[in-house]
Amino acid sequence: MTTTQSNTCLAGRALTFFLSACLLWQSTQAFYIPGVKPQTFQKGDNVELKVNAITSIHTQIPKPYYRLPFCQPEGGPKMASENLGEFITGNKVQNSPYVIHMLQDMYCQKVCQITLNPLQARNLKYHIGRGYHNNWIIDNLPSASMGSARAGQRQKHYAGGFPIGFIDAKDKPQKKKKFQRRPKQNFATMTAYVFNHVNIMLDYHQPDPEKEGYRVVGFSVEPMSIAHGFLGGYDWDGESKEGYNKMLSTCTANQHMTRNSIQKNQIVAPQQKILYTYDVIWKPSDVAWSSRWDVYLNEDGLVPPQVHWYSITNSIFIILFLSLLIISVLVKNLKKDIANYNAIAQLADDEEDDEEYDETGWKLVHADVFRPPSTSPMLYCVFVGSGIQLTVSTFITIVLSAIGFLNPSRRGSMMNATLVCFMLCGILAGYVSSRIYKSFRGRAWQLCTVCTAVLFPGMCFGIFVFFNTILAFYHSSGSAPFLDIVILAAMWCCVSIPLVFVGAFFGYKKEAISFPTVTSTIARAIPESPILFNPKIAMLLAGIIPFSGAYVELFFIMSSLWMKQYYYVFGFTFIVFLILLLSCAEVTVLLVYYQLVNENHRWWWFALMSSGSVAFYFFGYSIVWFQSLEASQMFFTYLLYFGYMFLMCFAIFLVCGSVGSLVSFWFVRKIFSAIKVD
Repeated sequence: MTTTQSNTCLAGRALTFFLSACLLWQSTQAFYIPGVKPQTFQKGDNVELKVNAITSIHTQIPKPYYRLPFCQPEGGPKMASENLGEFITGNKVQNSPYVIHMLQDMYCQKVCQITLNPLQARNLKYHIGRGYHNNWIIDNLPSASMGSARAGQRQKHYAGGFPIGFIDAKDKPQKKKKFQRRPKQNFATMTAYVFNHVNIMLDYHQPDPEKEGYRVVGFSVEPMSIAHGFLGGYDWDGESKEGYNKMLSTCTANQHMTRNSIQKNQIVAPQQKILYTYDVIWKPSDVAWSSRWDVYLNEDGLVPPQVHWYSITNSIFIILFLSLLIISVLVKNLKKDIANYNAIAQLADDEEDDEEYDETGWKLVHADVFRPPSTSPMLYCVFVGSGIQLTVSTFITIVLSAIGFLNPSRRGSMMNATLVCFMLCGILAGYVSSRIYKSFRGRAWQLCTVCTAVLFPGMCFGIFVFFNTILAFYHSSGSAPFLDIVILAAMWCCVSIPLVFVGAFFGYKKEAISFPTVTSTIARAIPESPILFNPKIAMLLAGIIPFSGAYVELFFIMSSLWMKQYYYVFGFTFIVFLILLLSCAEVTVLLVYYQLVNENHRWWWFALMSSGSVAFYFFGYSIVWFQSLEASQMFFTYLLYFGYMFLMCFAIFLVCGSVGSLVSFWFVRKIFSAIKVD
């Protein structure tokens, strides 16, 4: 059996084992939540309903729930958000005036009545027109939205909450075509209706039939717009206690409200009296508490798992193609080159005369291949160090998510874990950047360490504070409180930066990385490369293959980030992340080899840019995907989206670029240490 056939066989066995492990991982899809204890209620116990910020995918600016003319609880709203991650991600959870008791159905229960003044009417109509949704929570379950499709079937959506109202069909703007500008909306002339009645539908499960104890396993809301009226023409001022006891002509005693019984919708206009009411409907369910999140995560089968498997299969085929290409071309050529170079060197040693043998190929650049970058060597070290910090922290976060420690049921946990992991991995950033900078014989090591500690975190913090300030002017709940910003700054200055200096201290204490060849004093001239191997073209095209292996999963991640969809298949994310890094490394090694063959010894920045160029394709994809949001014409929406997408794509550039650079560094050292050089 030849070496190529043997390597192919080994690759096939490894792929079989890899797929088997993936199947085992994904087959254990029961949603276990470490550290979360189920809450058991007795019959008649109070079941608290909390409200989160209202959100719109069209503006991306969350607003506080009680900023709109909604009913408030007695004593005023109280904050229920618990951790730093919740505040940073715009989750402002508060209590509500809705009273719910376990297993007690309620019928057209009055909450309050609000008479709209002109400002409130305009504000409510504006948010309805912008497509804002309520986000309610019961027992840590977000509210699903129950509605009717055009065909008349009842539909349930588990992500994004439920709308606060709707615009009259004749006033709705026509759906725009792709890449066509969204028509400007004049909310003052639109006819808007508010959903002032909700059917709160709750599913409960009794874990032990012999013991009294019930758990909430399902929560959905059916919003309705009803222009309520009292029997006998009673006119309520919204304050007297008498109004709560009066019967409504729009409700039937001991019967839950249905859409067919609605006589007239509640219009939004100045001086309109809006009476807020609700029904509570309890239904038994066989769903266990540990599985109650399943329908939220897979949208009740709306997104089949086969889509994710298609993404994985697509990525694996790309990796197989690259691996076989490297085995059949690169390894074969390298063995031939190394054997020829060593044979020529041996022949030269055996000859007694001073005859010189012409060298060809990548051996020609042996005296220049380890020459430090001629352009910004310190910045190169900073980029690689920051990229390794991001790579390791992302890897740890994805693993924690895949095993269930970070999940949608624990709001803010993902953000908290990301911050902590990134902060602790600062020691790696300092160590890697210092080791490379010392090998370049750099002298300004203090400046290199400071730049490593400040560049990417400082960019993130600066952009976050900038957007946070603008959100504060919009009175958005996405604006983090000043105290949380101080905590973030303290984490960065008091923990992350010192850890970078600790890593740099250990990096500079170690001996400089040794190179197998001696660098000459004068740099060798680089001949003109063929068009196909032009470094600029190669760097630009290098990202196509890694991107093509990850773009399917990227769609779901983008939907989770910007469209409030739930994302939970972190096992797939973990596999795609590894495949992305592996494909970037393989493509970069192949391109670096051909650059050396063409006598181009400036490979440091070339390797970083080639593997990092996948980020440009990610950003291009984000521009195309932005059309899915049907974004409003608010300039800040565009600024917010593309600002954060630039930051995320820059992080991807650092991650992929650093991995490609270090693998290329290992590859170059390996091949030049295998040949004899005078």
